[in-house]
Amino acid sequence: MAIFIKTKEEIEKMRVAGRLAKETLDMITPYVEAGISTNELDKLCHDYTINVQKAVPAPLGYKGFPKSICTSVNHQVCHAIPSNKKLKNGDIINIDITTIKDEYHGDTSRMFEIGKTSVKAKRLVKISYECLWVGINSVRPGAYLIKDVGAAIQRYAEAKNCSVVQDYCGHGIGRAFHEEPQVLHYFSPKTEDVMLQPGMTFTIEPMINAGKLAVKLLPDKWTVVTKDHSLSAQWEHTMVVTDTGVEVLTLSDGESQPLGLSSK
Repeated sequence: MAIFIKTKEEIEKMRVAGRLAKETLDMITPYVEAGISTNELDKLCHDYTINVQKAVPAPLGYKGFPKSICTSVNHQVCHAIPSNKKLKNGDIINIDITTIKDEYHGDTSRMFEIGKTSVKAKRLVKISYECLWVGINSVRPGAYLIKDVGAAIQRYAEAKNCSVVQDYCGHGIGRAFHEEPQVLHYFSPKTEDVMLQPGMTFTIEPMINAGKLAVKLLPDKWTVVTKDHSLSAQWEHTMVVTDTGVEVLTLSDGESQPLGLSSK
C-alpha cells in the first residue's frame, strides 16, 4: 500500500479532526475518577462527538468494534472495550479517541491516574509520556521511522528498565483510520525502513510495559493485556512532517514536551 503525501488542504482538514479528538479528551478529563464506569465514559465521549462536534467516533463499528472509545486499565495494553466495570482508586487508564470530521481522522490517547496511584504506576505513566516525545523529537524530513524514531523510543524506554510492546505500532492516518506506513516503536533490522517526507501524517503511540514486553489477546478479540500482568501505559499523538520538522495535530492547550528530552 502506498504512503499518501497530504496536500495543504488535506492537512488543514486533519488539523480540524485532530483538534476535535483532543477536545474530546479535554472534555472527558473531569469525569475520569473513581466510581465511574468505562461505559459511562464511552457514552459521554460518544454524545459529545456526535451532538456537540457534529463528528463521527471512528472506533464505533470499525472491524466490529462495539464502542466509541478504547479504555485500557492497568495491565490492559490497548484496545480494551468499555464495560460496566468502575474505575477505582489507584488505577491508571488510557483513553484512546479517534474522531472523523469531513472524512479525515484525528487520533490521540492520554493516560489518567485515578486517585492516589503507586510510585511504580506514576513512574510508568511519566516514562511512557517521555517515550512519546522522544519519538516526536526524532521526526524531521530525511529521518527514518525505524532507525531514528523507533530506535530512539526503544533506547529511552529500556534505559529506564521498561519494555516496548512490539506486537502493535503506530500508523499512517488521513482519510483512512489506518494507512501506511507502520510506525514501529523499536528498532527492527528486518523491516523495510521509511524516510520521512513533508506531508506524511501518522501517529506515534508507544505502549510501554513496567515488566516484560510479551502481550496476549483476550477472547473478546480486542483487548490486549500484558502476559506477566505488569502495568502498561501509552500516550498517542497524530502529527504531520513539515519542511523543517514536525507539527503535532492533537496537542492540547498548554501541553508541552517534558523538559530535557531529545531524540538522542
